[in-house]
Amino acid sequence: MYKRIEADEKAIALINELKGRYGELMFHQSGGCCDGSQPMCFEKGDFKLGYSDVCLGEVEGCEFWMSKDQFEYWQHTHLTLTAVDGRGASFSLEIPLGKRFIIDSRLYTEEERADLTPLHYLED
Repeated sequence: MYKRIEADEKAIALINELKGRYGELMFHQSGGCCDGSQPMCFEKGDFKLGYSDVCLGEVEGCEFWMSKDQFEYWQHTHLTLTAVDGRGASFSLEIPLGKRFIIDSRLYTEEERADLTPLHYLED
């Protein structure tokens, strides 16, 4: 099965640094508005998930959630979590470190689309 979300080396290093400071983490992909459209990193349980959220999978043992509405736009793309220097405009845990998570995306291949990992919903 093909993963819907993965992390590159830069994101993995930053995730591990944040885990050392905060413990278990989770991600939620924002759909815009006040915090832009960047992935947000929180201590696990600090972001209130709702029934309109879907879990795409895990990166470095951290669940990666997105609203169903946002997923409708991105359902045909493979997502790669990366980290860059620069301060984002959000409450994400990496912001005080002068870093921010971003998403790189590409369309799935036909082979990948035919064998994607299942989605998980809050009620699962």
